[in-house]
Amino acid sequence: MIAWRYLRARRAEGGVSVMTWISLIGIALAVFALIATLSVRAGFRAEFVDTILGANAHVTVYSAGDVNGNGQLDRSIPDYTEMAQRIAAVPGVSRAAPLIKGQVMATMNGRNAGVEIFGIAPADLDSIPRIAQPLDSMGDIANFSSGVAIGSGVARELGLVPGDRIKLISPDGVKTAFGTSPRVGTYDVSYIFTAGRYDIDRTRVYMPFTEAQSYFNREGAADEIEVMLDDPEAVDDVVPAILSAAGDNAMAWTWRDASGSFLRALTVEDNVMFIIMSILVLIAAMNIVSGLIMLVKNKGRDIGILRTMGLTEGSILRVFFICGAFTGIIGTLVGLVLGVVFTVYIDPIFAVVNYVSGGGVWDPSVRGLYALPAKLQWHDVLSAVSLSLILSFGVTIFPARRAARMNPVEALRYE
Repeated sequence: MIAWRYLRARRAEGGVSVMTWISLIGIALAVFALIATLSVRAGFRAEFVDTILGANAHVTVYSAGDVNGNGQLDRSIPDYTEMAQRIAAVPGVSRAAPLIKGQVMATMNGRNAGVEIFGIAPADLDSIPRIAQPLDSMGDIANFSSGVAIGSGVARELGLVPGDRIKLISPDGVKTAFGTSPRVGTYDVSYIFTAGRYDIDRTRVYMPFTEAQSYFNREGAADEIEVMLDDPEAVDDVVPAILSAAGDNAMAWTWRDASGSFLRALTVEDNVMFIIMSILVLIAAMNIVSGLIMLVKNKGRDIGILRTMGLTEGSILRVFFICGAFTGIIGTLVGLVLGVVFTVYIDPIFAVVNYVSGGGVWDPSVRGLYALPAKLQWHDVLSAVSLSLILSFGVTIFPARRAARMNPVEALRYE
């Protein structure tokens, strides 16, 4: 009751000071920033991993290679059908598909772009989540067997729409008496997809497997086996069985091998950002000390009277602890609401920011993703709220103890 009376008192009556209001606003903003940062980092990581797993092989199986008659290392897989069937039978493997890969130049109406060709069977392409169910698409994936499927970035760069014809030029073509002649092929664009990753949409072109074999001179062979798993997170447990089924000369490259360093960097950055934001919460909580010390000084006479009336040190401590803790609780709740609202409505908020700044705030060519993602995880919210409350309660104890230990004689000497 006494603490609530002090909190409701006007400043002229020796109530809560401006410093307390500043600390309340500071804690609210710090908790908001902590929740927003953790949510954006979690969303970025989830979106990045989803695009990796949704448009790329979880495990790539390739041959260690054999030296052919010309003394060159040949990494092609001649028995790709049998190898793919053996790998597909491994528990935990959802699909195993032979693949042809190569880098070529795509051209259309004087525009050029470097692209990467993925030769894959139509049925296997239809099972790739980010390609078969993309963020956006044009054309029909059912027509893939009679043309090629290209990323939206390639289509935008070359000015293509479904039904246009794209010319692919490979420098590694037919060998003649006058040297190697570039291989040129023209194909109908049957399907345009947006996988959600700028680097995929900007460089990837899918071609029917048999056509890719002919184009890259891989008749009767495949470059690698693309393996998709039921649980991509368990890739390390499945790889030994996959290699055993593939054969002695097989090697594997997982999605973690390809992106593990980036994911580890994200984890380190998450920890660093949490520490930095925690320091901001601590700074905001320290303002409670200033406001509470001023409140104790203003209420010195009241403390002396209460002590002479028989109020114990513990009771005085609880009065001022409640005053400080209440500030931390209110600030934390306000910051919690702001952080959750920001995370839930991040798209319209970011659209307004982008509009006010004139656009170009988020560059997908640099960040890889087309929008700023956010994912609200309750353990992040719980850690932010717990941190704020612990710090707020902790710093409140010191000025509250000072008030409790105040000598009533000294407090009333000049009254």
